[in-house]
Amino acid sequence: MATDKGIDLEQIRNETVDLEKIPIEEVFEQLKCTREGLSGAEGESRLQIFGPNKLEEKKESKFLKFLGFMWNPLSWVMEAAAIMAIALANGDGKPPDWQDFVALMAGLAPKTKVLRDGKWSEQEAAILVPGDIITVKLGDIIPADARLLEGDPLKVDQSALTGESLPVTKSPGDEIFSGSTCKQGEIEAVVIATGVHTFFGKAAHLVDSTNQVGHFQKVLTAIGNFCICSIAIGMLIEIIVMYPIQKRKYRDGIDNLLVLLIGGIPIAMPTVLSVTMAIGSHKLSQQGAITKRMTAIEEMAGMDVLCSDKTGTLTLNKLSVDKNLVEVFTKGVDKEHVLLLAARASRIENQDAIDTAIVGMLADPKEARAGIKEVHFLPFNPVDKRTALTYIDGDGDWHRASKGAPEQILILCNCKEDIKRKAFSVIDKFAERGLRSLAVARQVVPEKSKESLGSAWQFVGLLPLFDPPRHDSAETIRRALNLGVNVKMITGDQLAIAKETGRRLGMGTNMYPSASLLGNHKDESIAGLPIEELIERQTGLLGYFQNTNMKL
Repeated sequence: MATDKGIDLEQIRNETVDLEKIPIEEVFEQLKCTREGLSGAEGESRLQIFGPNKLEEKKESKFLKFLGFMWNPLSWVMEAAAIMAIALANGDGKPPDWQDFVALMAGLAPKTKVLRDGKWSEQEAAILVPGDIITVKLGDIIPADARLLEGDPLKVDQSALTGESLPVTKSPGDEIFSGSTCKQGEIEAVVIATGVHTFFGKAAHLVDSTNQVGHFQKVLTAIGNFCICSIAIGMLIEIIVMYPIQKRKYRDGIDNLLVLLIGGIPIAMPTVLSVTMAIGSHKLSQQGAITKRMTAIEEMAGMDVLCSDKTGTLTLNKLSVDKNLVEVFTKGVDKEHVLLLAARASRIENQDAIDTAIVGMLADPKEARAGIKEVHFLPFNPVDKRTALTYIDGDGDWHRASKGAPEQILILCNCKEDIKRKAFSVIDKFAERGLRSLAVARQVVPEKSKESLGSAWQFVGLLPLFDPPRHDSAETIRRALNLGVNVKMITGDQLAIAKETGRRLGMGTNMYPSASLLGNHKDESIAGLPIEELIERQTGLLGYFQNTNMKL
């Protein structure tokens, strides 16, 4: 039995078993575990098979790294001169001539709650193995790839992995990825992948495995090779002239050869180039740019295509409401009041992304509770798909304000068909531009009781939610285009959202999802064109994750 288990776990380590899509009961069967978790001994045994749940540090020998600085054509010539001066420059009673001569580490969540030996305990995330039962709650960084067990849906922020601005709702049975953050809810999950086998770990490995030689290094190598060839030819001619023809003394010839060998090396060139790039790095830092590798400055100066991430780079990675597009459905109500009602139906503490966006649109966040007394707040839940606040105004009258999914709010308000048609028309218009819709409703509570159903709900309006571009993104892109640099937007977001971002930034809307370019089922209109030409034509590339970014 132990042998069979070892074979099964070895197959899981080699990723020959798809644990992401099979039913959750089969996950337990394949991982040879139960909902009671693993025993301590079994966890230790599996740790030997799967390794620790952390990304490996790329270790380098400091001695070899030091020698690496002297492994280039210009250094070879200097080293040859030193050897000549030490080993050959003797004779005529003269003494010899002597001369003087950081790693990828990405971490996962450091701590996690795991079920071992039937008991919950907080452990180092590095000890997790496939088959462990963990718990995930608000604020936790997910420590490993896992499948959710029974419970309420979870809201997870995957923006670091996918570029998606809003948190993603994960239901029982769905997969959650290491490195993402829990924004709402609490649930248990079974670990299916750890360390370098996780989605995050594979992406880090792809980045770590790239080892391309930069253009600057190629230029220096070419200069060094030219110097070596020139010096070698010159020394050969000098040896022939000095010894067989001029019959010079041995030491005099060696001294002349050393002069030629050392004089032919542009010894100040690396220093001058380093100082020049350091000055460039300093000027870039004054403009808010961080230079990690100085040779990148020269490479950047010669680029003709700039690929930029959308979320958090071109945009703020912060939801916002476009006030100009707010649609009002109730007479006597203006756009500002629609925003105020939405803010009242939002939390002012422990906010999610939508609450933060709505309350942030007010001139002062305190306005959301100004002049009213809060009676009861209904938090968001996956069934009602809305939030609501029961409150008392300055005159002592009771009211409710609610915001949420438009479909749910329309049902709540029992709207007539003409209102529904108008609302869905606005929602479709928002969707075409990549905007998400949020509905707002209000109600009077004459019974003055939080348990009361209240009077009929009024459908007040629709708010468009969008991750807005940075204030300087459009100008930066315009300047780049004027300098001959073609800017392309890379994102894991939806096509409509990316097109709206491109439209607002002046980049154009010629965009295709990654599946249309790199997948097996390409769009018929572009199937016959080479992949290089397709990418060259696009202003944006959609549906990209870290692994497809590396292909790009």
